[in-house]
Amino acid sequence: MFAGISTVLFAAVVIIPFIYGLYLTFTSWDGISKDKQFVGFANYIATFKDIAYWQALGRTVIYSVISVVLVNVVAFFLAYLLTSGIKGQNFFRAGFFIPNLIGGIVLGYIWQTLLNGLLSKWGQPLLALSAKNGFIGMLILLCWQQIGYMMIIYIAGIQNIPGELIEAAQIDGANKGQLLKNVIIPMVMPSITICTFLTLTNSFKLFDQNLALTNGEPSNMSEMLALNIYNTFYGRTGWEGVGQAKAVIFFILVGAIAMIQNRLTRSKEVQQ
Repeated sequence: MFAGISTVLFAAVVIIPFIYGLYLTFTSWDGISKDKQFVGFANYIATFKDIAYWQALGRTVIYSVISVVLVNVVAFFLAYLLTSGIKGQNFFRAGFFIPNLIGGIVLGYIWQTLLNGLLSKWGQPLLALSAKNGFIGMLILLCWQQIGYMMIIYIAGIQNIPGELIEAAQIDGANKGQLLKNVIIPMVMPSITICTFLTLTNSFKLFDQNLALTNGEPSNMSEMLALNIYNTFYGRTGWEGVGQAKAVIFFILVGAIAMIQNRLTRSKEVQQ
């Protein structure tokens, strides 16, 4: 009885729309009218023939790999530093976490202004006119936004390490490097699993920051996968079904990658 309300709400806002969206991938629909012509797998075929979609996927994969490494390495380093007893560590924790509270659209416009102004001082092209600068800008933006949140998770993991375990390692003569490698990192593997999962999925689902920062310019060369789906559905007349098909493929892809990552990192937890 208590789970009933939550189950109904979850079905209403997640399950039913997903099933309906899956049905729309087999239709030709303009997004407004009630008429939906069944077209079979035509939308999926059009998706696989859309070169821009696969280019966006390639950029998203590269972006996700780089951002996952950067965010987690920096976040773990900060967590390790801010659990070492330095002065003002609580102030720094709050400071690094604050960017996560700002919405992606707002962050995108803020960093567009900052980076465009910075690049213009060196006589470089504006951010929106350079695909390379746009890619780097999105990496900076995501790292700035996500590092503080992941840092908090790593801090929780480090603080949960039994003190006697660290003391025993120090008594046995372990230096800081050995302590980090053989005790701290293995003990925070659950936190690594969570943070890797979150950064991986957030990187693949990057949309609002991409929209506000570059909007795919120039010529869609900085367009990530989620923005490509959005532009297909809302920007190309008659391609609403194709956009929905892209979204379903995107869901399957991200789900499969997340499951593989989760299994790999969890296997490390078992070994430890």
